[in-house]
Amino acid sequence: MLLFRRLYLLVFSFFVAGVVLAQPGSTLLKWTAEGNSFYKVSSGNIVRVDLSGEETVIVPSDELIPQGQGRPLGIRNFSFSEDGKKLLLYTNTRRVWRYDTRGDYWVLDRTTRQLVRVGKDRPASSLQFAKFSPDASKVAFTSEHNMYVEDLATGADRCLTSTENTRKLINGTFDWAYEEELECRDGFRWSPDGAHIAYWQIDANQVKDYLMLNTTDSTYPFVVPVEYPVAGELPSPYRIGVLDVATGANRWMDIPGDNHDSYLPRMEWAANSGELVLQQLNRKQNESKILLSDIATGRTTEIYDEKDSAYIECKGAWQDGVIAGWDWIKGGKEFLWVTEKDGWRHIYRISRDGRKETLVTRGNYDVIQVSLIDEKSNYVYFIASPENATQKYLYRAHLDGKGGPERLTPAGESGVHQYDIAPGGRYALHTWSSANTSEKQELVNLPEHVSQSKAKAPEETVSKKVEFFKIRTAEGVEMDGWMVKPAGFDSTKKYPVVFYVYGEPAAQTVLDEFGTGDNGLYEGDMSRDGYLYVSVENRGTPAPKGRVWRKSIYRRIGRLNIRDQAMAAREILKWPFVDTGRVAVWGWSGGGSSTLNLLFQYPDIYKTGIAVAAVGNQLSYDNLYQERYMGLPQENRADFEAGSPITYAGNLRGHLLYIHGTGDDNVHYQNAERLLNALIKYNKIFQFMAYPNRSHGIYEGEGTRQHLANLYTEFLRRNCPPGGR
Repeated sequence: MLLFRRLYLLVFSFFVAGVVLAQPGSTLLKWTAEGNSFYKVSSGNIVRVDLSGEETVIVPSDELIPQGQGRPLGIRNFSFSEDGKKLLLYTNTRRVWRYDTRGDYWVLDRTTRQLVRVGKDRPASSLQFAKFSPDASKVAFTSEHNMYVEDLATGADRCLTSTENTRKLINGTFDWAYEEELECRDGFRWSPDGAHIAYWQIDANQVKDYLMLNTTDSTYPFVVPVEYPVAGELPSPYRIGVLDVATGANRWMDIPGDNHDSYLPRMEWAANSGELVLQQLNRKQNESKILLSDIATGRTTEIYDEKDSAYIECKGAWQDGVIAGWDWIKGGKEFLWVTEKDGWRHIYRISRDGRKETLVTRGNYDVIQVSLIDEKSNYVYFIASPENATQKYLYRAHLDGKGGPERLTPAGESGVHQYDIAPGGRYALHTWSSANTSEKQELVNLPEHVSQSKAKAPEETVSKKVEFFKIRTAEGVEMDGWMVKPAGFDSTKKYPVVFYVYGEPAAQTVLDEFGTGDNGLYEGDMSRDGYLYVSVENRGTPAPKGRVWRKSIYRRIGRLNIRDQAMAAREILKWPFVDTGRVAVWGWSGGGSSTLNLLFQYPDIYKTGIAVAAVGNQLSYDNLYQERYMGLPQENRADFEAGSPITYAGNLRGHLLYIHGTGDDNVHYQNAERLLNALIKYNKIFQFMAYPNRSHGIYEGEGTRQHLANLYTEFLRRNCPPGGR
């Protein structure tokens, strides 16, 4: 992960049905190149939807039935060739770590209606990230950590990166840490002229295996190894290779620096077919370099350097749900870059040689997400919320940096607004909701933001009522928060309060969007049962409040965020309707860690805690995440220890329910057993539940979700009884 964003929502929207969604970017809505209609899947057909909402079948489902089979392929994702004459289908998917990134690919020739499986000699569900060459004569893909190219005319495929140790020498994709913490998954790129393929090679042979034990799937338990570098361990070395598709010849780029002690999260073609542009991070992730590589010689030069006293947040190829390219303008003479070096997250124009830069977005606000670059009209579209960190709106600014931002989401609209903008920037699919209104969608034109839908769906209010507030602690820290009051609220009574917490740099909990205020683990209705449900947003979370807000947590996870949460709770406990004797807190993953720390460090405040899949000891979590936000254990080990729940286990006074899956490849079960040992050492009585062979989401297996909900609810009701008194 990025350590586990909004997990209480992810868990219950992704996992409750017992399925796992495909990788980010697998949306089945695809704008046409003209930007005046889009494709989607409807009843097994691929249809084109125009701006009025009228649907036209483009590929009927009966053309998607493989020879000898009786039903069409299930479509998990699809893409058309540039000329629209071929269709690439992704199906029969399987999970790798977090997402379904391997499966089968089929190509439909729309002229001949011939449907053929790509890589037919490869094992089923083993292909990853297949994509057409620019002229659609070939398809490149990875399978079992090797690169392949298939000629669509002959059906012949070639392995271009034959390696002996394919488990840990990884071509065209990534190891566990790169995938989880840098969002790097698709690890190869066709050149614009189709003559070459550039790709990552990750050598995880030098990373120790974490050995998970599977005791449920066979009579004799077996070991499941995961290449997993914990904090303090060196990362996997990387190389960037360029393959000549015609000859199979490979050339490695000569990248400066120590590839055993740095990261390479981004690589793209540099607006031509002769150069690559790369981003390199040092081990501590507080220096970012942009490099240009000449593929003919491998020579690599540095063009831009950025340093930060804390860390530089970076994502890889997947950004905000799509495969992100490098944003070149002026025919490749300049590119756009997002940095927070002036204290706010802003967009800059940078010359190809890195010598000239121009600030595009001006003002004391953060760019949350870049949505579209429309060079023809001289605009960049982006998401921001200068006045309210719980909300998101669409803005645009001139690419030349002149003038201020222009808000396109209509004034008076609240909540969280998302936009899938069509090429050309004329139309967008607008998705919005608030904490008290369910999610809606409409097609709008831009910049007018007028609905193109025939009839705008009425907004439906949700059954609960979420109230937002601000709380200022005795130390002067102001935080956003939300609460859901008990049904039939009586201000003369005192109610139990349940805090939902995350608290780390990967996620916000206080957002004005649909789902906020829900507790998917609670069996029943918390409000009707008489609970006050609350969440507050401490410093260090990714709220759009500027660099100082976000990076104040550097080297202080488990201390600063915990202090902010506890001090906010002290103020909330002064509310006359809060029962200070019935105070509970819960969270998952990073929120589970926060729950343990709150219960242990502030036992006078929190009486009951439920921690799920928590990091008990920061020294046992992966190096990429923990070192980014905490530094290197070799230099400041005391900070890691001071922020870890295990350090304070002897302080437990309240009621604790600790839950962990034994098959968790993310926050390993080792965290649980080491914390259990500490609690046992101090003779602390608590309740513990291990879910056999379940992963970080604790959803696999018949009855798991229901059991988890029942366990959570029974413990909360018993130890923090509901109802006003």
